Amino acid sequence: MIRCFVKYNHKLEIIDDINSLQGNPDKLKSVVWIDMISPTIDEIKTIEKLFVMSFPTKQESEEIEISSRFWEEDRRIEINSYFLINNDQNPRNETVSFILQEEKLISIRYSNLRSFDEMSKKLVSSPKEFKDGYCIFSQIIDIRIDADADIIEHLAKEITKLRRHVFTDYANEDEEILEKISLFEDLNMKIRENLTDKQRILSALLRSNQYHEFLKNDTKIMLNDIKSLIEHTNFNFERLDYLQSIFFGILSIEQNKVIKIFTIVNVIFLPPTLIASIYGMNFDFMPELHFSYGYAMSIVLMIVASLLPIYIFKKKGWV
Repeated sequence: MIRCFVKYNHKLEIIDDINSLQGNPDKLKSVVWIDMISPTIDEIKTIEKLFVMSFPTKQESEEIEISSRFWEEDRRIEINSYFLINNDQNPRNETVSFILQEEKLISIRYSNLRSFDEMSKKLVSSPKEFKDGYCIFSQIIDIRIDADADIIEHLAKEITKLRRHVFTDYANEDEEILEKISLFEDLNMKIRENLTDKQRILSALLRSNQYHEFLKNDTKIMLNDIKSLIEHTNFNFERLDYLQSIFFGILSIEQNKVIKIFTIVNVIFLPPTLIASIYGMNFDFMPELHFSYGYAMSIVLMIVASLLPIYIFKKKGWV
């Protein structure tokens, strides 16, 4: 799927049929943004032919070297940036490729992303505010940073809620709590990776001669926002580590309580067991075996031997 945003006379036209641009040089020149969503090979070849450019493959765009994340040539800047897809059970960073060439922006993505939908609405409602593809790219990154900030804020609230649950409503939900801590750490790690990637890209744009000077001030503001968000992710890591330590401490206390109960039970029943073992031996010289009340006497001894440890434990405050 391809959407072309054509801007002329401060008006905006969205073209879904890329073939309609062929043979129309005025519209080709007025294109400010081409948004490609899971493009086919034929669609990529058509765009490459129309605008005389080449696109990276999906494998090339996912490489992690800084030279693969940001590449600048004469009249062309190629950027590969992470965009977080926040699924509840499997958050992941999806790579989106951007090409800035002759004041046009070409974006290539393989997932539906809310940041691009919001950018489309802003561009349609206020086309005058966006001069060219550089302005559109800057706004997309700004929208994404705001979305990352919302995710971090939501994650912080969830960590606080889980901490309160561990302290107040803990009821042997060991696996569930550990799973939540692991999911929160994974999400926080993905956010941190996402922000660090954008920090490197925006820093490189500040040094670029092709990037508009009037956008560099906004870029510096975004870098400051990213820096503060990275500090929040570090704080979330510390909170999760602290929460995990607390959880293991509470778990250890609960296990000690169970062991304590078993220990007390063993101590209570040890003397009666000893008495029963003694009188269970088959020796000829055991005078008590010939007593008329020998059985009753052994029962009484076992009961007394059981109650005596309980009395001592309670007096000591151990139970």
